[in-house]
Amino acid sequence: MSPLSADRKVLVIGGGAAGNAVTILLRRAGISVDLVEARQDWNATAGSGITLQGNALRVLRELGVWEQVEASGYGFGSVGITAPDGTVLHVQDDLRTGGDDLPATVGMQRPRLQQILIEAVRASGATVRLGTTADILDQDDDGVSVRLSDGSEHRYDLVIAADGLGSATRAAIGIADKPEPTGMAIWRIEAPRPTGVTHTDLAYGGPAYIAGYCPTSDNTLYAYAVEANRDRASIPPASYADEMRRLTQHYGGFWPEITAHITDPAKVNYTWFDRLLVEGSWHRGRVVLVGDAAHCCPPTLAQGAALSMEDAWVLAQMLTASGTWDDALFQAYYERRIARVRPVVEASVQIGQWQLDGVRDADVPGLMGRTMTMLRELP
Repeated sequence: MSPLSADRKVLVIGGGAAGNAVTILLRRAGISVDLVEARQDWNATAGSGITLQGNALRVLRELGVWEQVEASGYGFGSVGITAPDGTVLHVQDDLRTGGDDLPATVGMQRPRLQQILIEAVRASGATVRLGTTADILDQDDDGVSVRLSDGSEHRYDLVIAADGLGSATRAAIGIADKPEPTGMAIWRIEAPRPTGVTHTDLAYGGPAYIAGYCPTSDNTLYAYAVEANRDRASIPPASYADEMRRLTQHYGGFWPEITAHITDPAKVNYTWFDRLLVEGSWHRGRVVLVGDAAHCCPPTLAQGAALSMEDAWVLAQMLTASGTWDDALFQAYYERRIARVRPVVEASVQIGQWQLDGVRDADVPGLMGRTMTMLRELP
């Protein structure tokens, strides 16, 4: 620990993948970190499954949690393309974007990943306040004054806003960008894994734009179906299982076995696809955005969590390597990240738009290949 690190204090707002990751890395450098999370349960039970590409695994290894992730998830190295009736059309090896010493992909239960990160944050010695939000009172060249929802006021050298897609901090510091729907929505559920499911399979066409699944452990997978978005108010939550089953019951292969488990509407998640890319800078003064607060994209390339954790890794590297935390440093962080994030956001949106527009000769494999090759490079 350097004397400089010991004197610095950072507030991280939001305990998702990006907020947890940057907390772990800054604490490792000896920097004092307070993490506040609005949800009392720290999102420990939210979500069904997550697909982690190699570049996400690379960051998780840097966080020191790769062994737990490897033991908890399901690693694989290929993706299958099937017809709606289940006929396998093509199986392609995935690019190992995290390097040849990591799997191409690991699927895992999202709550398990969150729990692994929570345990690492706790072990780091960070101060954690759950059920707590933060308001920026004022800031100057030396720091930021913050009032927490418990009424206490604090002074920080830096505030890192990792409070997600609907970031209140982003708006509070004067960044007007907001997420915009892309026109698609996804139904997701966790289900038992049929024995023959050993990688992601994707069916294009049929009642849904995409019907797919990803193994998340030896015993589980998460399944999803993508359609045009609809007014949420027109879909009663009690009908969620019926709605998802309406889409998936027409698919063959492993789908009949999966669809048989789509019975409990409380276990079905319905989410619109959004896009967001804050341009120009990701900071105002000493408040800096990371993760979904700065950018998000549809999961067509499975890069949302990966990009968010990369933000955390890069920002932590830059903060711990510099003796001066100022506009120049924060702008350099933005410029380093935007060059990598923008093509992923644009590619993810483009793939979905081609489907919405019914473009049959779109070069989806080419676009995916170029984007994933770029991600193999260190962020």
